[in-house]
Amino acid sequence: MNRDARVIRPDRLCEDGAVVHGFSFSTEVKVRFAETDAQGIAHNSSYFVWFEVARVDYLDRYAGGYQRLRDLGVEAVVLETHVRYLRPARFDERLRVHARCLDVRGARFRYEYAVEREGTLLADGWTSHATVDARSLRPMRVPSWLQEAIASAEAPERSSSEPSPSPS
Repeated sequence: MNRDARVIRPDRLCEDGAVVHGFSFSTEVKVRFAETDAQGIAHNSSYFVWFEVARVDYLDRYAGGYQRLRDLGVEAVVLETHVRYLRPARFDERLRVHARCLDVRGARFRYEYAVEREGTLLADGWTSHATVDARSLRPMRVPSWLQEAIASAEAPERSSSEPSPSPS
């Protein structure tokens, strides 16, 4: 399994036309003062929060939102996280967090991320997840409607106006 978010498909630009290739989705975050150290540089843990912001926005855009999963008795737990820091982010900067969902297999799936500022890659990383039954916390297959929504979101010819599949 490739664990390097730098691997790109050069035929795909993000929806905003940014220089980060291979991502179909991005969202903007602003570095808050609480996320920085005394020098005004974003703390390393902030990137994981930004990854979550992108993940939740991705699900909102393509699958009806994370709350929809919860309402249907599904939780998506984090199994592993990784981030590679390339350049610092600073207080009050606006950043773009790109996200894509890959490797949906059984109960597991993976997101990859790229954090950039005005075309400069600041960090990249990934998180791996599993779907579990909300009551028992036992692993369960990723629901077919969610698999379809992810496949549609990640399809090379996807247009942002396409609706998300509904649960079956």
